[in-house]
Amino acid sequence: MIDVPGPIPNREADLARPRERGGSQVQPVTKGELRPVTVPEPDPGWHPIAARLYESLRSSGQADFYQNSDWAFAMSVCDDLSHYKKSMKRSGQMLQTIYSALERLLVTEGDRRRVRIELHEPDDDSTPASVVAIEDYRRELGVAQ
Repeated sequence: MIDVPGPIPNREADLARPRERGGSQVQPVTKGELRPVTVPEPDPGWHPIAARLYESLRSSGQADFYQNSDWAFAMSVCDDLSHYKKSMKRSGQMLQTIYSALERLLVTEGDRRRVRIELHEPDDDSTPASVVAIEDYRRELGVAQ
């Protein structure tokens, strides 16, 4: 994913013209193969806020893009958040580190828009975003289905 520095970019639908027509160099994307994903259960001993955050990741749209390594990272971050929330002595630096890790998981809309991922209302046929993305890639490459 391409990280865009600076302010949060506008949604694609709010632009007068596509970003690639803006005159900047569009970087090519290196593509890999999606693998089957197993979403682990949250730790029952976590602080309720950490458990709720993890459950919200499981049901949020960006989960369509997560692979096993992303889920492992999410578990690690939620474990750190749980430890932080249960601690009597809290550190501002630790909280900032946790928030930075959550940005890497694209937890907020602003985080997703910085890397040009937008979540939209599902179409009537309710096709998952990951399937639509793969179909779009195939169409771009001219690969027959």
